[in-house]
Amino acid sequence: MAGKVIFEEPTCHDSSYKIGIATLSNVSSLNALTYDMIENLYQQLIEWQCNPQIVCVVLNGAGAKAFCAGGDVRTMYKVMSEKNDDDIAQFCTDYFSLEYRCDHLIHKYKKPVIAWGAGFVMGGGMGLFMGASHRVVTPSSKLAMPEVSIGLYPDVGATWFLNQIDEGIGLFLGLTGMSVNASDSVDLGLADYLLLEEQFEELTTLLCTTHWPDNAHRHEIVSDTLSNLQIFAAESRPANQLMPFKMQIELACSHPDLYMIVQNIKAINCEEKWLDKAITNMVSGSPITEYICFLQMRHYNKLSLEESFQLELSMSVRCALLGEFKEGVRARLIDKDGMPNWKFDSIESVDRETIDTLITPLWTVDNHPLNGLGASYRMSEIRESDDENSGFCRAWKHGFANGSELIKSGFQSTSFR
Repeated sequence: MAGKVIFEEPTCHDSSYKIGIATLSNVSSLNALTYDMIENLYQQLIEWQCNPQIVCVVLNGAGAKAFCAGGDVRTMYKVMSEKNDDDIAQFCTDYFSLEYRCDHLIHKYKKPVIAWGAGFVMGGGMGLFMGASHRVVTPSSKLAMPEVSIGLYPDVGATWFLNQIDEGIGLFLGLTGMSVNASDSVDLGLADYLLLEEQFEELTTLLCTTHWPDNAHRHEIVSDTLSNLQIFAAESRPANQLMPFKMQIELACSHPDLYMIVQNIKAINCEEKWLDKAITNMVSGSPITEYICFLQMRHYNKLSLEESFQLELSMSVRCALLGEFKEGVRARLIDKDGMPNWKFDSIESVDRETIDTLITPLWTVDNHPLNGLGASYRMSEIRESDDENSGFCRAWKHGFANGSELIKSGFQSTSFR
């Protein structure tokens, strides 16, 4: 998969400062992220953060269709199909470690980061987008975590950011892979501003003509600039799709039992095409993915951002080794027969040992590839439930060293069905 990131540094009119603009350019694949693209972006972001002349950063996608539609799953499929388990684990550890480090850097960036999320913002694109200090959508934007259709799970920090929106909504988005439009994105807190596509050039011009003070108030300047531009897009807001049914969705996803949540979603009283598609995605999606998503939203909802990335790295590598991810990519993107042969026919038939394996860390605290993010797994500080002696609490405290205890205690103490 060819792809590159185009970097520009237009000089502000006072000649003292510059704007850093990074454009993801892999148009034929909707700007999907290759390893080299992520590496180049990561290194440039570090350089810009250290460069006192750069006052803010803009992330953009080339072409009219997408900001970024995800990671380079086609290359991953090739590796998963042709290599042995050791090579698969190494490749995926390298790829996901770099991707998650880049996402984390954006979350913690010391300068304003504007993510221009026009068109499709999916999967790995959401990882970049959600970390930005200023998240912009346009009338064409479609935001989604569609991993249920390919047998992965909502990663790139979704364990954290889907738990930052109203309870139940993140679970619904993960179980269904539903695309959220621009208006819903802003109203749900997944985006901050809604502008018109044609305002991008105006935005960059305004940033270059702004008087930038030394260090202080730069975030406020960007916020004011975007707020002023947003006024002109008010009449172009698309009609809300999800928000009119938000309470029904929250109620449907409030049940403690995953099986009942799925049944509740299917029973939502709404004759809308978007919901029909969401339900179809859920019914035809990977039952394993649905279990993992349920765990993310119910049992790992207190993890910090850093802990979320650390958890996800292990799960992502294990998903690649399991074969479910490979089969999903084959059916949806390679052969395109739309008929994945999932390991389990339904969520009721998923065995506990498979889930236990997927959530068991591959590394200790000391040798975790992401232990430099600023936080290690603080098992004893994680509150999975009010009962500190529950199976999941004990498992976290001991790093899931004893998988059998998780099976005996954790799954029996939760309603997975």
